[in-house]
Amino acid sequence: MIDELRVRNVALIEDATIRPAAGLTVLTGETGTGKSALLSSLKLLMGERADAGAIREGADGLEVDGRLFVRGGDPDGTVVRRRVESTGRGRVEVDGRMASVRELASGVGATIDICGQHEHQRLLQVATHVDLLDAWAGDAAADALARYQRALRAARDAADELERVREMSRAADGRVEEAAFVLRKIDEVAPKAGEYEELEETLPKAEHAEALLRAAGEAREGIVGDGGVEDALSDVVTTLRDAARFDSALGRFADTLESSLIDIEDVTAGLREYQDGVDFDPEALDRLQARMAQLQGLLRSYGPRMEDVLERREKAAELVEAARDGGERIARAQEALDAAEKDLAVAADALDGVRAKAAPGLAAAVTEQMAFLEMGTAELEVVSERLPRAQWTSQGPSKVELMYRPAAGLTARPLRKIASGGEISRVMLACKVVLGNADSTETLVFDEVDAGVGGATAVALAQVLARLARTHQVIVVTHLAQVAVMADAHYVVTKVGADVPRTTLSQVEGQDRVREVARMLSGDQSEASLDHARQMLAEAEEVRGQKA
Repeated sequence: MIDELRVRNVALIEDATIRPAAGLTVLTGETGTGKSALLSSLKLLMGERADAGAIREGADGLEVDGRLFVRGGDPDGTVVRRRVESTGRGRVEVDGRMASVRELASGVGATIDICGQHEHQRLLQVATHVDLLDAWAGDAAADALARYQRALRAARDAADELERVREMSRAADGRVEEAAFVLRKIDEVAPKAGEYEELEETLPKAEHAEALLRAAGEAREGIVGDGGVEDALSDVVTTLRDAARFDSALGRFADTLESSLIDIEDVTAGLREYQDGVDFDPEALDRLQARMAQLQGLLRSYGPRMEDVLERREKAAELVEAARDGGERIARAQEALDAAEKDLAVAADALDGVRAKAAPGLAAAVTEQMAFLEMGTAELEVVSERLPRAQWTSQGPSKVELMYRPAAGLTARPLRKIASGGEISRVMLACKVVLGNADSTETLVFDEVDAGVGGATAVALAQVLARLARTHQVIVVTHLAQVAVMADAHYVVTKVGADVPRTTLSQVEGQDRVREVARMLSGDQSEASLDHARQMLAEAEEVRGQKA
């Protein structure tokens, strides 16, 4: 729910703030005053693409700030800031930290729905009708759709595997001889994973074993031999110990050198173990060098890495195997595909079953709301047509379409072909009311929902919007006084100034609201219009009081 929205330097708006009610909020004003700029600001808050062309002339950037309370979110609310510079660069902040536009769209944007002309167009797109039905059906449809989509992916994977095996079998005849040669050459050497790396480490030691033994021996002799480091250091320690009787400072030096003697003894022992571990075996060296030559030969032919050699062998072996039992592999892949298709058919039937069960209820509920909207005996039907298997999509195996019957005695035809613009607006509104809390949308913004509406239909439209405001925060841009009087909060958008016009936004109450409603009724503020406005506001207040 939007708690507060502040807009700066967007189109004609220099600085405007709106605090929508939790229920129904209306925006009214003359055509061309800048109501669309407020909707553009809301879209920025929802994470839609920014356009530097929306910046007010003379400003170096625009800024939209909003505080919202999201269901299940921070009880203190979420603060969003969207800034767009004249260069086109933008910045998004959520609760004081930098965020991406995508994060904004998936978070705050998912809780707000702007229902304008674009929404009407979506209702005319058959592909969106199944989403309405699934939203009505709830968890049952979501679970069935998830199972169907998993089965569809499995069937597609099985079909891909069958095609791969078939392709391999077709190619095997021409490539099997080459693959067999590669397999034979690699298997003659029989490389093992990690063997080459191990040889790279051990072969230099074997090749230089004599030098390593000599170095270790000479080092050990220099330490423990006659006149070696150990004897010399021991003599030094003895000298310092004797002198320490007269100055203890020399004793500390002796202690340090004795510690070094221990380290030297450890080194001596280590050198001895190293000598014992180095084995100079000319025959073993020849074997290691020959093995390295074999592996390097494979690397030159099928490398550059040993992993590439092993992968080449695996592919060659698979191709040779395919040539031997290609028919059996194809048969196994076909069996796997048949089983996956069988599972998919079961999941498809289950999904269609859930939707078929939910469709009459959705149609009846929307038709009931259409009656409230003064659409007479017009009805909505939800029909489903099973598609050929090749046309199944991730949305399901059937085409779901809304059918519109203008009157009880007429034939239902596709909504996109028969309904007028005004009818589409009211059907869309009826769908929004029916779906209620089926989705995560908390704020509904309606623009042009009252296009071409008047008289009794206008009253019905106002009542339906008020009913919708019981479950959602509803913001409506309207030209209808019948809608305006039902609002919990009423804002008037006004354009002032001639040379450099700007839009102001003010909440009206009391006599100011009476005057605005009177203007909406007759275009003037005559005493008759004012009396009519007072009467409508009083009646609307009475209705709201009864519902409370």
